[in-house]
Amino acid sequence: MTGRSARVRRLAAAVLITLACQGAPVRAAAGPPAAGGRAGQVVTWAAGADRLGEGAADRGYRLVVHTSVAGSALRVRLSNAFGDRPLTVDSVHVGLRRTGAALVPGSDRPLTFGGARSVTLPAGTVAWSDPRPGTVPAGADLAVSLHTPDAAGPATGHELAMQTSYIGQGDHTAETSGANWTRPTGSWWYLDAVSVRPADPATGAVVVLGDSLTDGWQSTAGLDRRWPDFLARRLHAAPTAVKAVANEGMSGNKVLSDDAGTGALHRLQRDVLTQPGARTVLLFEGVNDLKAHTGVTAADLIAGYRTIVRQAHAAGLCVVGATIAPFEGWSEWDPAAEAVRQEVNRFVRTGGEFDAAVDFDRVLRSPQLPRRLLSDFDNGDHLHLGDAGMRAMAEAVDPHVLDCAR
Repeated sequence: MTGRSARVRRLAAAVLITLACQGAPVRAAAGPPAAGGRAGQVVTWAAGADRLGEGAADRGYRLVVHTSVAGSALRVRLSNAFGDRPLTVDSVHVGLRRTGAALVPGSDRPLTFGGARSVTLPAGTVAWSDPRPGTVPAGADLAVSLHTPDAAGPATGHELAMQTSYIGQGDHTAETSGANWTRPTGSWWYLDAVSVRPADPATGAVVVLGDSLTDGWQSTAGLDRRWPDFLARRLHAAPTAVKAVANEGMSGNKVLSDDAGTGALHRLQRDVLTQPGARTVLLFEGVNDLKAHTGVTAADLIAGYRTIVRQAHAAGLCVVGATIAPFEGWSEWDPAAEAVRQEVNRFVRTGGEFDAAVDFDRVLRSPQLPRRLLSDFDNGDHLHLGDAGMRAMAEAVDPHVLDCAR
């Protein structure tokens, strides 16, 4: 047995899950659950939900996601947030991914919802699965497989996964083989969170609210090199109680408007404040508001930040603000947007309304041309970052500022 094979089998032996009982279908709750309703649970993976194409009948999805923190009693959250009709999911399985769409033998088991294998989500709702016994390691590739028998209309999901998942025709959720998962997809469908119960009950999560820079665009796909992934690996070894990272980046996202996905102000409740075990919000948004030439002023953007801080504080979360990175050279850059960026960054650094600040501008800018990204980090479009820039961002975050007392 090779070292890699031995490691995979050890992870499989540790993975959660005993066989579930058959039960009658249940309906999801009529609204998003509160984070505090899942005692002891902490989000280990998440992705911002948006409208994602059209649902299809008799279709399966094998969705590959990467855990940030270990734990037992795994739950998954399915979402019909953008649906215009009820969504039935009649089979959900979770196992460890071996390679491609194939699973580690013996790791794939069914999940239930209120004791039933099938769940129906009314339009606009989410549903958490029942907890599964056993443990899941940190840094593991989970495969969450689900089947939609009669889906139609707008689907909910996350478009830019930077990870290959798989689509199949028919219900193959119980199959270890990847043979029937024939169509790759770069999106996550109907799944927006996974939580576990960590061994240490003091463990908490940081939820990163961001745009394409946080979504990982231009990092190496399939290798978990988004900057929140690098941060999760740092936190794993750091002497802090905040260990889990939920990546709520969404490409094109703005703070103040909804024209490229639901804006940060309007998705805060669903994507951030309802995440189990969330302790801190790290807010890294604003460049899309500035470069869109919509006339957004520094006062406008700062007011948006203040609203997010106020709502997060009311929910008992700390808020860490991040300065907006430079983007001169991008086609939409102009001096007016740069002036707003500088004023907003002064507020983040010195305004005193965030519980702490992370200065991504200082870390990423060129010393010679401070309105531009450092060439070693620039992927070539003067806005997005390659792997080196992603790593530098994670290293700029002091783990201790994520664990403030509130």
